[in-house]
Amino acid sequence: MEQVRLGIIGIGGMGSNHARSILEGKAPEIRLTAVADVREARRDWAKRELPPEVAVYGDGRELIESGSCDAVLIATPHYLHPELVICALEHGLHALSEKPAGVYTRQVREMNEAAERSDKVFAIMLNQRTNCVYRKMHELITGGELGQIKRVNWIITDWYRTQSYYDAADWKATWDGEGGGVLLNQCPHQLDLLQWLCGLPVRVRAFCHEAKWHDIEVEDDVTAYMEYENGATGVFVTSTADTPGTNRLEIMLEMGKLVCENNKLLLYRLNENERVFCKTSKEGFAQPEYRMEEVETDGQNEQHVGVLKAFAGRILHGTSLVAEGREGIRGLILSNAMHLSGWLDKMIEIPFDEELFLQELNKRRAVSRKKTGSGVVFDTTGTY
Repeated sequence: MEQVRLGIIGIGGMGSNHARSILEGKAPEIRLTAVADVREARRDWAKRELPPEVAVYGDGRELIESGSCDAVLIATPHYLHPELVICALEHGLHALSEKPAGVYTRQVREMNEAAERSDKVFAIMLNQRTNCVYRKMHELITGGELGQIKRVNWIITDWYRTQSYYDAADWKATWDGEGGGVLLNQCPHQLDLLQWLCGLPVRVRAFCHEAKWHDIEVEDDVTAYMEYENGATGVFVTSTADTPGTNRLEIMLEMGKLVCENNKLLLYRLNENERVFCKTSKEGFAQPEYRMEEVETDGQNEQHVGVLKAFAGRILHGTSLVAEGREGIRGLILSNAMHLSGWLDKMIEIPFDEELFLQELNKRRAVSRKKTGSGVVFDTTGTY
């Protein structure tokens, strides 16, 4: 096999963007052979805009069973990710899921169990892990030279969205259609990076404000406090109503502070371990000396294309993925814990009661409103 024959299930904003990338040759070891969408308007778009050799199907399972693909990329509404991954793997196809892995952890565990039974490649589109700045942070933290994490603060509010964005699709920003708001749509990348860099917290207290800034059902403004096993704490703030927004990540460690903002990584490196200095210094107001440096990276940030290329590389050559599909549950654990904390108005221990989470979600799904989307498909290029 010289190229992976790929089918894309769901050709809305993200799916059509992936199709363009492949057709433009940005992932040369992938050939687009099929697409599927339940919406007639999107199928008409595909027949009009895609090469005639790309087959168009009305349903993801039809595409999976067609024999036209070696692998599928699933870019549907979130609830469908696990069941379509399971269907693909059980039909002998490799699977790449868009984020999030699913809406609730129980369905994602079932997906991961199916992946364990399969010998096919299972990946997830956690494209921010390709960003050279976050990769360098991961290297510095896991390398141990900066000591233990003491505190993490992330303000990520550069997700500004208008009402027309939410009005575009009938499933968007509803409990029954999407399953959540900013935590489940915009922030899966940051929640994944948070656990990738710092590990999962053991307790979360979140305040999730639903419909604060938009005419929607779900949360569009969140502030969360986290506690970690080693005593470190964290704050995570996000919204889709701040403009100009902020994206600033600070991680305080025993040997200094990492600050990621404006695509730069700064390290305030202490000359000695703060914990040792605190216990041994005889001066009440003294501070350890430090030097500030801009950390060099390799400059590579391939985003979605990097994930696609790595997916093909694993299938064809056995090389590394950007993110194993089974890792997607970790960021979702954090998202679910924040939602549950907000719903119950209390601190949530991790691991949490997954059945209780599903019960609370289903309460909201049962009264979720039905709406008619405008049908507009926005170009997602550059919005990540």
